[in-house]
Amino acid sequence: MPVPDSATFARILDNAQKNDYALASINVTSSNSINAALAAFAESASDGIIQFSTGGGEFFSGPAKDMALGAIAMAEMVHRISDRIGVYTPVTTDHCVPEKLDKFVRPLIENEKKRKAAGLRNLFNGFMFDGSELPLAKNISIAKELLTDMAPLGIILEVEVGVVGGEEDGIDNTGAAHDKLYTTPDDMVYAYEQLKDIGRFTLAATFGNVHGVYKPGNVKLKPTILRDGNAAICAKYGETAKLDLVFHGGSGSELSEIHETLEYGVVKMNVDTDCQYCFTRPIADHMLHNYEGVLRVDGEMGDKKLYDPRSYLKKAEVSMKQRVLQACEDLRSLGKSIA
Repeated sequence: MPVPDSATFARILDNAQKNDYALASINVTSSNSINAALAAFAESASDGIIQFSTGGGEFFSGPAKDMALGAIAMAEMVHRISDRIGVYTPVTTDHCVPEKLDKFVRPLIENEKKRKAAGLRNLFNGFMFDGSELPLAKNISIAKELLTDMAPLGIILEVEVGVVGGEEDGIDNTGAAHDKLYTTPDDMVYAYEQLKDIGRFTLAATFGNVHGVYKPGNVKLKPTILRDGNAAICAKYGETAKLDLVFHGGSGSELSEIHETLEYGVVKMNVDTDCQYCFTRPIADHMLHNYEGVLRVDGEMGDKKLYDPRSYLKKAEVSMKQRVLQACEDLRSLGKSIA
């Protein structure tokens, strides 16, 4: 199936919300990690999201060092490969802090405007603005400006209210104040009221979640924050106002907590750190077990079959695919593609 159009992406989110499951949203940085994620979605019959961070976009752009260009190039690859698989794979971006908007999200919005003028379909289904470092009013003010630009294009905005702890891709919140790690119901109501009449958006509320890798049980979540925030919105505006929520920083979370968030409105969960490890682990194993084959040691010629990058990158793809399959199972999206 192709990357979905805006109406189909909206149906995908609606179906997840209605049936208490979430889409695995996989950060990718290379053609190999894209292939791993797409293979997992196809095998599991799950619709799943491919997303790019600012750092991932810059990395993929190579010598151009242009984060927007790299994201566009990855999105174009996803479109071409997704046409050959049987599920929908929406394309979005991940955290973009205020100082990077002019290098990432705004150029991507302009690119979509040019595509629309040329009669081409969107490359992207959604963009994320992470203004959590700002006072709430300023955060949402910028979000309103972005959504005003995006809504006519059929692109969904993801906003973050509250701070996800830890560090990821250059965004370091390890020293964040404790109270900022927990979004309040009032915060969620305010975001809803400010954005609801502009266009569709999703909200990354924080409930003790942190980026990075932790042993199971070491991350102390309060999923009831999500329940209370959506309850406050629905009490004021009706059940149809229930927010589509996003779960960031899920590494180390207990499965029971992940399942609890699905009941409270989470329709998307980002998976990055674990996928990075699962991609790298078999490469390390390949190198350590084939040391004399991958290197020309003591004047020998090594073994071309072992230092051919395809020999170990394929192992990396298979390993990462297994982690994405696990994510689909954990998020209860197996076999639920609307395709």
